[in-house]
Amino acid sequence: MSILKKPKIIVICGPTATGKSDYAVKLALRLRSGPSAKKINGEIISADSRQVYRGLDIGSGKITQKEMRGIPHHLIDVASPKKIFSVAQYKKLADIAIKKIIKKSKIPIICGGTGFYIDTVINGTIFPEVKADKKLREKLSRNSAIANFRELQKLDPERAKSIDSKNNVRIIRAIEIALVLGKVPKIKKSKKYDVEYIYLDFPDEILKKRIHDRLMKRMKTGMMGEITNLHNEGVSWKRLEMLGLEYRYIALFLQNKISKQEMLETLEKEIWAFAKRQRTWFKKHTK
Repeated sequence: MSILKKPKIIVICGPTATGKSDYAVKLALRLRSGPSAKKINGEIISADSRQVYRGLDIGSGKITQKEMRGIPHHLIDVASPKKIFSVAQYKKLADIAIKKIIKKSKIPIICGGTGFYIDTVINGTIFPEVKADKKLREKLSRNSAIANFRELQKLDPERAKSIDSKNNVRIIRAIEIALVLGKVPKIKKSKKYDVEYIYLDFPDEILKKRIHDRLMKRMKTGMMGEITNLHNEGVSWKRLEMLGLEYRYIALFLQNKISKQEMLETLEKEIWAFAKRQRTWFKKHTK
């Protein structure tokens, strides 16, 4: 009796500012030019929790059409920045994209730094069905991530251990589920794919410099203008702050809540802290 072979997926992951998008395109082009080009080819699925939103371009480091070099990309610009896009929604769309890519006899290349997105797709995570509570979300969104995290620790200590204590969106969702079900249930998983991980990283000092250089480049290429435009188009300051990092601190600056120097210094510090959390996550989950 023959054992069915699992479809192959390549995952390119690692901390922010390590050149994952560029690497993914180069890999897909190498697959395309190989001796079996008709059978072995790659299409890229973004695994970035901010690149799913339309209009979040410079601040999320979204790849441009020119940089794509003709390689199809999926899960970019699929959601309105005015609304929260859940990991369950991401998984649903990513599953559809993977099926289409495999049906064309191509290899899905998942690329990004949002480890939770990657994990849900490659492990076939099944999420608890708890409807969004708009009033609760509005109430909790007025609290800081720290305050909500402390509340989650009381409601569901186990879930609090595995969540990013600074990600207010995910903390609020965990509280929402915990209030309905008593706790966030253990997520069911079933591995459906043969996964090859490619982890990209740099030594601390080099990565810090890359983060600094990238931030300065984004500031010069109009990141503040992008965030001003998003607000003018109806994305609230509160929502922009919830989107984190560049969007959070530039929104605070544009509201005259912090100085430009404080914005830049805090941003660099927070992006580095984020990179370290990404490292920890990927080291734990890509073994």
